[in-house]
Amino acid sequence: MTTSNVHENDPDATPKKKRGFAAMDPATVREFARRGGVAAHQAGRAHEFSSEEARIAGRKGGFAAHALKNGRPHGDIAPDRSAS
Repeated sequence: MTTSNVHENDPDATPKKKRGFAAMDPATVREFARRGGVAAHQAGRAHEFSSEEARIAGRKGGFAAHALKNGRPHGDIAPDRSAS
C-alpha cells in the first residue's frame, strides 16, 4: 500500500483533498472537541471515570496490548483479581 494521496488506479487523477476535520487547523479541531466536551458535561451526558474505573480500564488495555507477547489469544481479557 502506498502512502501517496492520489487514486492508485488512475495515474491521471488529481490528488485527493483532505475533508472535514482533517482539512482543519489542529487548533480549530481542538476547540471543537473542547466545546463538545463542555456541552456534554452541561447536558449530563459525559462520563467521568472514578479512579477505580480508570485503574480497571488501564489494566485491561495493558493486558490486551501485551496478549500476543505473553502467549495469550487476542480476545482473552485479564481476570478480575479485585473480586477475590
